[in-house]
Amino acid sequence: MQADQADKECALELDAHPYRIQQIRRIVSAQLRYWRLDPLIDAASLGISELLANVHRHAKPDKHCSVRLSHSAGRLTVAVADKDPRLPKLAPMEPMATAGRGLAMVEAVSDSWGTDLLPDDEGKIVWFVLRTPVPRPKLVPLRTAVAFEPPRERVAVAASAVSAVPVA
Repeated sequence: MQADQADKECALELDAHPYRIQQIRRIVSAQLRYWRLDPLIDAASLGISELLANVHRHAKPDKHCSVRLSHSAGRLTVAVADKDPRLPKLAPMEPMATAGRGLAMVEAVSDSWGTDLLPDDEGKIVWFVLRTPVPRPKLVPLRTAVAFEPPRERVAVAASAVSAVPVA
């Protein structure tokens, strides 16, 4: 499949440690600004934080993962791949729970989300999609009002040469 010129992609490799999550949020924010997707920064940052926190808490055998952002056809897809083949589960939220709300938050801020197993038990990919806001067209008035200023009259000044002739 041939990529459209509007298709954009960015990928990062990292170990999902708490101090790295904030760095990745800043990188993702900068990339979305570069792509002029500023309205998606908050939702994408929240979602990526939750997915990376899940890798940190649950992924085995290690915390190495990759983050991929791709923008195409009016959608931003954020995906995190790790080496743990166990799929995450969306658990019912307990009102007083202090943990276990990550996927519920991803579900709440995204248009869709899901998981894919990698072949040969190599791990999984957890992803979410954010719809790109449709830019509002700029309204241009049909007729621009221009203040009418009458042209200034030009006054022709005749120059005359007066010679000073002494009178005797």
